[in-house]
Amino acid sequence: MSSQITAPAAQTEHRILRRAEVEAKTGFKRAHIYSLMKEGKFPKALRLGVRAVGWDSMEVEQWIADRLNERA
Repeated sequence: MSSQITAPAAQTEHRILRRAEVEAKTGFKRAHIYSLMKEGKFPKALRLGVRAVGWDSMEVEQWIADRLNERA
């Protein structure tokens, strides 16, 4: 029997996560996050300004849920 892990209901709102928050949620540092993005294995960052990027919270939460489901 396969169990499915879903993202918590409290995380259903879209918001922009800055890099420090993405690092905290994933446990990955900047270089690894960007490496995964380049390989197409992590959600792409959104350009917020000339020197600012962020990630869609729902995409990051889904990515985490998918990794957890792979373990199950």
